[in-house]
Amino acid sequence: MLALLACVTSAIAAVIGFGGGMLLIALLPMFVAPSLIIPLHGLTQLASNSSRMLFSIAQVQWSLLPKFLVGSLLGCLVFGYLLSNLASENLPFAIGCYILLSLWSPHFNQFMQHYQSYYLIGFMQTGLGLIVGATGPLSLALLSKQLQSPQQVIATSALFMSISHLAKLPVYFSISSELASQLPLLLMMLLGAISGSWLGNRISLRFNPATISIIIKLLLSLLALQMLLRGVLKHIA
Repeated sequence: MLALLACVTSAIAAVIGFGGGMLLIALLPMFVAPSLIIPLHGLTQLASNSSRMLFSIAQVQWSLLPKFLVGSLLGCLVFGYLLSNLASENLPFAIGCYILLSLWSPHFNQFMQHYQSYYLIGFMQTGLGLIVGATGPLSLALLSKQLQSPQQVIATSALFMSISHLAKLPVYFSISSELASQLPLLLMMLLGAISGSWLGNRISLRFNPATISIIIKLLLSLLALQMLLRGVLKHIA
């Protein structure tokens, strides 16, 4: 089931450039322990984004990489320390809040869009990704303003997210001792993510991105509300 979800969400991201990672991280709390959510999501998204980048490598704008890479490494160090002191049981609640804010709060998105430097985009996208997992929209707003075509935006965003997830690998393995016992599951999810990137790249021109975006936005909102409700009920109990 998780391998299929990884395939479908990766295909969604390949078609419209976002949404797949957020949808996957919203679903993971239903299937795995809280301590495994961020590591499994990060590694699966690394496979999804890197394969999506390779399938459209001619569209990648490599000149933007150095600044983003420096910011990513700094963000990994700073937020990695914060994550090591954060209770993993609270992550689903934090993820739900982030999803709802990013989908429905213009003020939240306007605040994020103020970070026009690729140093800061790398810092925030990689750093916050350690805590909330899916942060791809942070760079999409800036890329969509500066690049010429949607294909360039999707391919370059995939490069940025690949760097973000790659930079976080040492943190994943240092904070989750359970990950080693889940290697068969992880491998299946990686294969699913790569297959989804290939499939989405092949069929991207056959779908209406606007319609898919609305469906994903509504589905994500329902899942995020469920996560918030579960968190509230858990604390009340």
